[in-house]
Amino acid sequence: MLGANGEVLYVGKARNLKKRVQSYTRLIGHTTRIARMIAETASMEFITTASEAEALLLEANLIKKLKPRYNISFRDDKSFPYILIARDHAAPQILKHRGARNRKGEYFGPFASAGAVDRTINALQRAFLLRSCSDAVFESRTRPCLFYQIKRCSAPCTGAISPEDYDRLVNEALDFLGGKSDRVRQKLVKLMERASAALDFEQAAVYRDRLAALSHVLGHQGINPKTVQEADVFAIAQESGQTCIQVFFFRAGQNWGNRAYFPRTDRSHGEADVLEAFLAQFYDDKPCPRLILLSHPLPGQDLVADALSVKSGRKITIAVPGRGEKHDLVQHALLNAREALARRMAESASQRRLLEGVAEVFGLDSPPERIEVYDNSHIQGALPVGAMVVAGPEGFLKSHYRKFNMRSAEARSGDDYAMMHEMLTRRFARLIKEEGARGEDAGQDAGAVSPWPDLVLIDGGAGQLSAALKVLDELGISNIPVVAVAKGPDRDAGREHFHMPGKPPMMLEPRDPVLYYVQRLRDEAHRFAVGSHRTRRRKTIGVSPLDEIAGIGTTRKRALLRHFGSAKAVSRASVQDLAAVEGISVRLAQLIHQHFHEGAG
Repeated sequence: MLGANGEVLYVGKARNLKKRVQSYTRLIGHTTRIARMIAETASMEFITTASEAEALLLEANLIKKLKPRYNISFRDDKSFPYILIARDHAAPQILKHRGARNRKGEYFGPFASAGAVDRTINALQRAFLLRSCSDAVFESRTRPCLFYQIKRCSAPCTGAISPEDYDRLVNEALDFLGGKSDRVRQKLVKLMERASAALDFEQAAVYRDRLAALSHVLGHQGINPKTVQEADVFAIAQESGQTCIQVFFFRAGQNWGNRAYFPRTDRSHGEADVLEAFLAQFYDDKPCPRLILLSHPLPGQDLVADALSVKSGRKITIAVPGRGEKHDLVQHALLNAREALARRMAESASQRRLLEGVAEVFGLDSPPERIEVYDNSHIQGALPVGAMVVAGPEGFLKSHYRKFNMRSAEARSGDDYAMMHEMLTRRFARLIKEEGARGEDAGQDAGAVSPWPDLVLIDGGAGQLSAALKVLDELGISNIPVVAVAKGPDRDAGREHFHMPGKPPMMLEPRDPVLYYVQRLRDEAHRFAVGSHRTRRRKTIGVSPLDEIAGIGTTRKRALLRHFGSAKAVSRASVQDLAAVEGISVRLAQLIHQHFHEGAG
């Protein structure tokens, strides 16, 4: 269903298209949401599919892609992390992985958070002594690294372990992650007892430490079901028009964490309808387990199971357990969903009061729904980076954060005013180009976040405020309040001065909640700006001048550095000296010499 300007208002599927469209032509019996949607619909487009299951999958895909105003929208900003045991090297590597599975190896997950993956990998390294270093580091090692000394790696890089023994460690890790933890544990117990009986107490201690690491993995996962090897558990809770869906991941008989989601819904949507829409969208870009356990039966439960089976290429079962261990898992997830929703509602109420205070202090017409905070970071003008963070009724909106690598000569010299001017110009010029002038998004759904800020906070004083106002004036923007937050004398927190157009600087009472809130916003912007600057600096430090030369790969770069000691020494070498390095032909030596001496003399 399309609006007058061609925007997508709603995506739906129907087995009987005629009945579905006719239902919208009735003059009465619609909810407020449906009535508003019908009134805004100017045209409709239809797509036919081979089956209803395909229609469901297409519907979920389009909703996630187009984010129609009147659909239940599931916003998932991050992909789930996995553990990967990469098999594209003679000595397989264990590492954390996100994104497309384009590397050869075994993937285990999903894990609910990156922290859960990191903790599990650390324990698995102690249990199975697998390497985590990159292939480039592996190839360059001449002696074992610190991980070998602290007994977290078996050092296959230097031959401290034979390839056959290392393969056995890899297979044990695969068995453990594949759900055969008891078999692995019993094997280590027997090896420990055998070593102890042979009076090889040092080797027995190694097996003891590996057993302790395995116990650490299993002991920090909470509920580990006995009858469920692979399943995702979904539980939904609703209250006062808000919804929380809690998802638990069980793989290999182990609890690999949980995550709470708060989908955007209308009050008229019931729990079962929201859960069904959420489920179809959730697995649009994720692998699906063989078993899905739910807290509520779905209206089209069989259809959803068929659709996920078609997508996965194997049979998927969806169940609402009524008793036993599976029922206990669902009830545990339901309790977590209710508690997460209660916390979010309490936080939202507190956040709303703070935003009301912000509106009162800065003279806004209503509490701001979107606050943008700007800061920049550099070291004596080097590698300047600008940063924007966004906050609203739901707290910080990290998916809306943006960083700006400065481009103009003035900004790249570290001029704070020039940096602020460039950052705001790029931000709002692009906003006008993509969204139109301020006020043209009046028809936006109340549940969505407007791309236009209701308040802009600038880290700085009167000078930064003038630079910001100049940008808005150049772009013809006159209806966005701007406030500059200047640090107090000696940069004391609590003595900030607030600069606003046409008003003298003001201060807030030291214990004012609004002051604490603004400090938190400013500190978050500063943290993000400094972090972005450090990331850029770290990348720059890691870049070698040799990387810019065509034909110089990892092996040749390593050979040059070993021969000359540094990239600077390579730049000073003659063609004859360069050609003496193994793997460097005379032609390539000439190219390297020309790269460093181009324009000289």
